[in-house]
Amino acid sequence: MNSSSLVDVTRRAGLLDPRRLPALTAAIGRWGPTLAAPYTASALATPNRTAVVDDRGSISCGELDRNSTQLANGLRQLGLDRGERLGIACRNHREFVEATIAAAKLGVSVVYLNTGFAAPQLRDVLAREQVDVLVVDAELVELVDRESFRAPVVVVGSSAACEVHAGTTSLRAVRSSGARRLPLRPSKPLAPVLLTSGTTGTPKGAQRSVRADPAAAAIVESIPYRFDDIVAITSPLFHAWGLAQMGLAALLGATITVSASFDADRTLARLEHDAVTVLAVVPVILQRLLDAEGLDTTDLTALRIVASSGSALPIPVVENWLRRVGPNLYNLYGSTEVGQATLATPADLTASPSTAGRALAGSTVVILDDAGRPLPPGSAGRIFVGNGSQFDGYTGGGGKEIIDGLMSTGDVGHLDESGLLFVTGRADDMIVSGGENVFPGEVEDLLLAVEGISDVAVVGVDDDVFGQGLVAHVVTAPGVRLTSKQVRAAVADNLARHKVPRRVVFCDELPRTATGKIRRNQL
Repeated sequence: MNSSSLVDVTRRAGLLDPRRLPALTAAIGRWGPTLAAPYTASALATPNRTAVVDDRGSISCGELDRNSTQLANGLRQLGLDRGERLGIACRNHREFVEATIAAAKLGVSVVYLNTGFAAPQLRDVLAREQVDVLVVDAELVELVDRESFRAPVVVVGSSAACEVHAGTTSLRAVRSSGARRLPLRPSKPLAPVLLTSGTTGTPKGAQRSVRADPAAAAIVESIPYRFDDIVAITSPLFHAWGLAQMGLAALLGATITVSASFDADRTLARLEHDAVTVLAVVPVILQRLLDAEGLDTTDLTALRIVASSGSALPIPVVENWLRRVGPNLYNLYGSTEVGQATLATPADLTASPSTAGRALAGSTVVILDDAGRPLPPGSAGRIFVGNGSQFDGYTGGGGKEIIDGLMSTGDVGHLDESGLLFVTGRADDMIVSGGENVFPGEVEDLLLAVEGISDVAVVGVDDDVFGQGLVAHVVTAPGVRLTSKQVRAAVADNLARHKVPRRVVFCDELPRTATGKIRRNQL
């Protein structure tokens, strides 16, 4: 970062405010590079400023700081001690943020749990990750198997759930029982556990040591975030992308606005009413906003930044958003394991809608062949990333392949002569049909551009003649009727014969993870 960029970032981050920098320095000195530090700094510098807006209203920086301190002390009284693990199974609301900060103040590790888990999945992950106390939304508490999980359960929301489910306590009661004095300074911050998407099997626990994330500075340098931003986070906070956006907003002292569930019309109304300046999304959310009837009549003039990550961003979505909303779309590529690696700006996407962008400052992106040798621009191979954001490994053991300090993302793609990355798809998703390699994304992007198709997933199935054949699972827009022949013809007119689906299945919706990734193993 050159001197002019440093000055610009310092100004946009609000560090020229004489209250902010001393408060942040003191908070980091006490809590380390955890989320407790920036939120504590905001409470010291701007206690009356809004920290979080959720479905129930808003909470100030000062209130959030006091609540998290009391919750930390209350959890300690409940038996949670330093070095142990706090599970959080909550949707997007203020208590998610509060519990995360409380864990950092207490010196415990957080296991972020997917709120879409079925009871058996939740049971298995709680046992595998050795969770000592669980904070869970009231509507999800019935999923907790009390025969296998006998640790304390803290319920967010309706206190009636505590009366029905033995061994549970309301978060409000736990917080009220906690002292208002600051907890003792933790000996060291503990790494949180983030779960992988689990699109091909059981989600794995990924742990990254608590340290300053160089990608955050690189992102702020490249995307014009500001300390006075209002950041709407529509992706789940329990996912790496949502959590990263929450952390970035906290570092800047910005306000976040969240909702426990997504609704396109409600989101558009909030974007206009609150004059939201930053929207953090996963691609499927962008598609739903584009499909909403009210998009073109919603005042989005305040919206300067739309940051997308979490899964592949389809070309039709990019083109439609840039055309209908404007050049405010940024596409970030990375993974739970490697962190954020590349960034595509609105200019990049206008010129090349399919690009994942260039390597962030401090990151190295290379393409390697199966033998681990570097490939030249234009040649497709395995994507490897080197940066300071790599995870330490899976909690169950093992990790990603590493070659010369570079970590595999598990994806295949290529770099062009200018350094732009183009991701072809997951290596595991590749279909070999008639001896030819086919990646679903190319066929899916083409079909998404067909009028009347609102969603699509292409998978491979066994074929006696070709080894594997393609099957397209298609969701049509309301009131639209298409035939298999029309779908297959759309592909045949534009792609090679081996990429034409042998079969088309029409369905009402596709199975997706909470971050919008298609669960291909369920098709």
